[in-house]
Amino acid sequence: MKKFLFACLFLIGLGWALSNFSGLANKGIYDSIVLDFREDIGVTKIVDEIRTISDKYQVTPTLNSEFSLSDNVYIVKGDRQLLKKLKSSLGKYTEYIEPNYVYSANAIIFDSGDGPNDPMYGKQWNLRSINVESAWNQTKGDGITVAVIDTGVTRVPDLQKTKFVDGYDFVNDNTSATDDNGHGTHVAGTIAQTTNNNYGVAGIAYEASIMPLKVLSAQGGGTVSDIAESIKFAADNGADIINMSLGGGGESQIMQEAINYAHNKGVVIIAAAGNANQSSASYPARYPHVIGVSATDATGDKAPYSNFGAGVDISAPGGSTKDKNEGGGILQETINPENGSTIFASFQGTSMASPHVAGVAALIKASGIEDPEEITNILKKSARAVEEDPLNHFGAGQLDAAAAVNLAIKGQITFRDFFRWLHDNGYLNPGFWLDGGAVALLPKLAMVLGSYLLAWLLRNYFPFAWSFPLHTGLIFGSSGLFFLRSFYVFDLPQWPMRVMGSSLPELGGAIQGSGILNPIFASILIPLLLIVLLLGHHQGKWIAIGTAIGVASCLIVSAFIDPAVWGLGAGITAQIFLVVNALLCLGLARLAIRTEEKLA
Repeated sequence: MKKFLFACLFLIGLGWALSNFSGLANKGIYDSIVLDFREDIGVTKIVDEIRTISDKYQVTPTLNSEFSLSDNVYIVKGDRQLLKKLKSSLGKYTEYIEPNYVYSANAIIFDSGDGPNDPMYGKQWNLRSINVESAWNQTKGDGITVAVIDTGVTRVPDLQKTKFVDGYDFVNDNTSATDDNGHGTHVAGTIAQTTNNNYGVAGIAYEASIMPLKVLSAQGGGTVSDIAESIKFAADNGADIINMSLGGGGESQIMQEAINYAHNKGVVIIAAAGNANQSSASYPARYPHVIGVSATDATGDKAPYSNFGAGVDISAPGGSTKDKNEGGGILQETINPENGSTIFASFQGTSMASPHVAGVAALIKASGIEDPEEITNILKKSARAVEEDPLNHFGAGQLDAAAAVNLAIKGQITFRDFFRWLHDNGYLNPGFWLDGGAVALLPKLAMVLGSYLLAWLLRNYFPFAWSFPLHTGLIFGSSGLFFLRSFYVFDLPQWPMRVMGSSLPELGGAIQGSGILNPIFASILIPLLLIVLLLGHHQGKWIAIGTAIGVASCLIVSAFIDPAVWGLGAGITAQIFLVVNALLCLGLARLAIRTEEKLA
């Protein structure tokens, strides 16, 4: 019995340590919280819960915007303590409760002055480096709409003849998405600045339309709730391409759902990798279905500020204004945020690299390619590969507009890789191991190792032989083939990989991709059913016994890593439920082994 208690205490302690350590891999700042109420509880219950929050915590949740009502998405001011309390008290009424992380513009500004009176295309080394002139011989992006999710867009003189469609200001909740920072206008110019107008500079897909969506304030920061709603707005209002030259720490479910929504509607989503010179892209570039873009300088080297590693899919010119080198930046016309006047300015950043890819994606789609996965594949296949890139500075390589358009028009893609590693958790990507991404594997490893520890302790009391059926049960119950979750198969649904990569307790949400545990699967019920059905079977009984032990390990670790259980929330109630059922599963396995001994 002492060994059993030691094993349980060991797993509990390991779970506590992992719950604290895993938080290090998900850094992010926030001062508000996202509440996504379930649709099936009704308006009356939502109003009651909002009133309860207001009375109990002296803060009142409000709809994020006029587009939030149908999704029941509310925002409330709060910190980590309030987040924990709300998860505990509201979990059964919500789809999820999470931090409303703040993401920021990924640009560093270098002002080039008031701007010349004559065309400045000669200073746009960045456009020549991606071979855009040859691409223009085929298409200029006509008929394509690019949503610029940023600080807004102001129609400076060199954007006067660029086509615009209606956008929205999610910061101030109005229909005029004008720029009060200068960042978004600069980004929009790279994508579709008016070209061949005897003024200023050029844009990549200059016959495309711009949809301005303001989610970042004048200071350059914005919340994931606003960004998520802008993504859905773009998808619902005809955007073909989304560019997000922004990013930050903290993974968000509301953001992931919005990205999946847009991707399923055929939208290509592109985001900046970030400017921290660290071995991982920031969010949203790291999400699945987002093309993460790192930055190069005028020589084609990685820009000194650019993030790299996990999450980087391709590189593009981001510029470098090191030592006040104005010519090394990305030049566009924008506004001076201090007085609102128009200026030509050189910026540097992955914010400047991302719109290069967005512009080329628009050219590809204008060439007749509709599927977002195929557009992504063309961007990667046509990129100029960098032979020695052990840390994934460049992803598939350096952006080449001419090669991409030619590949799209001539249909030169003759094969696809059957498997591709998920770009934000690719095990073969050195950045995955260097940037702390491997932390995500630790809970799974703890679950499967914990199951073997418990089995070993049981074996000391009730001797039994290690066997393949027992190993199968231990893995099935504790972790599943978790590494399969990072395999993506082209053109096939991904739920089979999620199912095979899930433990028994996780199967209840595997098909939908939910991380919330189903209380039927995350309990003693299914292990008990397996024991009853298979105890008389020579091999099957050991699968059932191993499953019960594996489930016990999974539930104990989950109780401290992520104790979210449907109907019970994510607080102490859910933790008690998981620990009690873990102990019951251990007792069930012990009883089954003793019964087997008597039958023998």
